[in-house]
Amino acid sequence: MLTTARLCIMMFIQFFIWGAWYVTGPNYLETIGFSAEDFGWTYSVGPIAGMISPFLVGMIADRFLPSQVVLGILHLIGTAGMYVATTFMTVDNPSPDTINIVFFCFMLSFFPTVAIVNTVAMSNIADTEKTFPMIRVFGTIGWIIAGLTVSWMGADATIDQFYLAIGASALMGLYSFTLPNTPPPAKGTPFSFKQAIGLDAMSLLKDRSFFVFMIGSFLICIPLAFYYQMAARFITDAGMENPAARMTLGQMSEVLFMLALPVFLKKFGIKTTLLVGMVAWVVRYAMFSFGADDGVAWLMIGGILLHGICYDFFFVTGQIYTDKVAPPEIRSQAQGMLVFFTLGFGMFIGALVAGQIEAAHTVAIESADGEPSKMVEWASLWLKPAGMAALVMLLFAFAFSGKKADEATPNAA
Repeated sequence: MLTTARLCIMMFIQFFIWGAWYVTGPNYLETIGFSAEDFGWTYSVGPIAGMISPFLVGMIADRFLPSQVVLGILHLIGTAGMYVATTFMTVDNPSPDTINIVFFCFMLSFFPTVAIVNTVAMSNIADTEKTFPMIRVFGTIGWIIAGLTVSWMGADATIDQFYLAIGASALMGLYSFTLPNTPPPAKGTPFSFKQAIGLDAMSLLKDRSFFVFMIGSFLICIPLAFYYQMAARFITDAGMENPAARMTLGQMSEVLFMLALPVFLKKFGIKTTLLVGMVAWVVRYAMFSFGADDGVAWLMIGGILLHGICYDFFFVTGQIYTDKVAPPEIRSQAQGMLVFFTLGFGMFIGALVAGQIEAAHTVAIESADGEPSKMVEWASLWLKPAGMAALVMLLFAFAFSGKKADEATPNAA
């Protein structure tokens, strides 16, 4: 019970760091000169880091250092990286390119930790399907508290949200060293270049079901990028106050669906759970589109509330599935590969696509005071990710075999 509590705290702080700035960051960065194209790169540098670092870091955690030690070192490095980013935000005429480069350095250390916290948690519990969602829900609570704290501080559009992330990152770095010892399962085995670039985990792609799952995970992350990149600005343009607090409604629904996930998995299986998550993405963006035209608040809020199904039923289920099918000696690398294809490659392509589509739907207007201004055509914009998500859902429904997924037995701790 004590171990579970420690893992819950770990998840809380991990996602508090992310939730403190990732959604509302553009509200501040816009005030210092960031454009739609700049935001495209802001939300691309993390995925690029996600493609570079998880395999190598996962291999270190699998073979050389305990996972909790790797986690602590990375977070302390990330603390320094985010601090440096804020120093470039406060100079005269800050450069978006320079800030994005520093964000890239920060993300090189942060993105691998998303996979490592899963490894630490799953390696110290007996039943991943039953217990992991209960632990992971505290990450959602951490994101919620971060968003509420940002709004409570009045930092929705100020640099203080980044300072909050710095403090949480430093705390997580120190706390990581107190976590349950998670020794490298393959310690003592010979090092090879194949291991370093993650080819051990790539062998899992020989299984057709896992291959389809990984491709589907990659593709669904392209429309996912639109939500993180634009939703806070979308509801701000709609006239809603306290966007950080409003956005936490999605995480509040995530708590509910996270608790329901073990029951849903047991009753309906992996494939149905994943498909329900995909359907939710289509419905969410359709609600945003229809709500944007007439400023229908309940449609916008409803789209935010669907985040619980969107995230839990696809991404958390995917983490559990990956843990079930990966051999213990490459479990960290397998989670790293999932980060590569989703938060890495998928979100990278998605961020660039979202930036280009937003630019195409941004038109020049004349403001009330006669000054030139710009407006985003939100209604037509949101139909693009809705269509993308619908196509991925259909492809996945026909190509993925749920039988093999449900027959996979959970890994023992």
